[in-house]
Amino acid sequence: MPHPHRVRDIAEQAGLSEATVDRVLHGRRGASARAVRAVEQAVLDLDRQQSQLRLAARNLIIDVIIQAPARFSSAVREALEAELRGTRPAAVRARFDLREQADVEAAVAALDGVGRGGRVSHGIILKAPDEPEVAAAVQRVAARGIPVVTLVTDVRGSGRAAYVGLDNAAAGQTAAYLVTCWLHRPATILVTMSRSTFLGERERVEAFLGAVRQLDPALGTFVITETDGLEASLAALVADALDRDPEIAAVYSVGGGNRAIARQFEKAGRRSEVFIAHDLDADNVELLRAGVVSAVLHHELRTDLRRALHQLLRAHGLLPGAPTSIAANVEVVTPYSIPPRLAPH
Repeated sequence: MPHPHRVRDIAEQAGLSEATVDRVLHGRRGASARAVRAVEQAVLDLDRQQSQLRLAARNLIIDVIIQAPARFSSAVREALEAELRGTRPAAVRARFDLREQADVEAAVAALDGVGRGGRVSHGIILKAPDEPEVAAAVQRVAARGIPVVTLVTDVRGSGRAAYVGLDNAAAGQTAAYLVTCWLHRPATILVTMSRSTFLGERERVEAFLGAVRQLDPALGTFVITETDGLEASLAALVADALDRDPEIAAVYSVGGGNRAIARQFEKAGRRSEVFIAHDLDADNVELLRAGVVSAVLHHELRTDLRRALHQLLRAHGLLPGAPTSIAANVEVVTPYSIPPRLAPH
C-alpha cells in the first residue's frame, strides 16, 4: 500500500495503534479485515486532505460523527474537505464516523471514544438524535475539553459549543406557505421524516403543521417517520399511506429519499400536485428538472461546514470571539433557479 504518510498520521486517522497500522502496511499477520479497511480509508482520507498537512500556526484533528443516509454523509464529507483547504489560521484534518441509521448507542459510543486511546481530537461536528443519552455523552466529551458543534439538527441540553444549519422552523413554515398557495383543492399532504428523534426534522414538521392549520385548515396531513430516509423502508410506508388515504395530493419531504416517494406515486397511478423537498443533492436536482419536485428548500452545506470549523477554531482561541450558533436562511429553488454550478456539463 504505497503512500507518503507517516505511520503516526495514519494511526491517528484510523483510530488504531501504530503497531496495527505497521502490520497492515507491511502485510503481516495479525491484522483483522476491519483494521485493513480502516487503514485503507485513512490513507484515502489523508490523500484527499494532503493540502492541509502543512506547517501552520497549529495542526488540529476533528471528528465528524454523522448519522444520515449515505447521500447526505457523502455530501458532508465532500463539502468539509473542500472547506479544509482554506481553513486559517490552523491546518485541520478530519476523521469520519458515518452511519446510515439513527442509533443512539452507536452515537454515544462514538462520542465517548473521541480523544481516547491516544487518539487526539480537537473538536467534533455531530449529527445525531436528540436523546438524553446523546446529550449526556456530549456533556462528557465537552468536559474533557473537546468542543462539539451540532450540524443541521441540534441536541438539547448537551452543552454543545454551537449549532450550525438551517433555520428549521422557518423552513417548515415556508414549505406550508408554498403548499397552501399551490394546492387548489381540499386534500391531504403527505409529510415524510427520517426520524422523529432528530430535532431539526421535528422542528420543521411542527412548524409546517402549525402553519398549514393557520393558512388552510381544510387541508389534512398524513405524517410518516422512522424510515431513516432509506428508500426501502420509505417506499413501504409511502405505499401504505397512499392505499389508506386516496386524498393524498401533495408531499412535504423532510427526510429525503424522494426517488422512492415518486416511484410509489407512479406505481399507484397518482400524481403529487405539489412536492416540496430539502437540499440540492443529485436526486433532487434531477427530480426538480423533471417536474416531479415543485421546489427545493436549500441552504449551502459548504457554508454550514465553514461556519462549524470557525466555531471550533473559536473554541480553541484561534479566531476571535466565542463559539456562536448560526441558523441559515432558507432558499427556495425552482426548476428555473437551479444554481449554474449544478447545470449539466
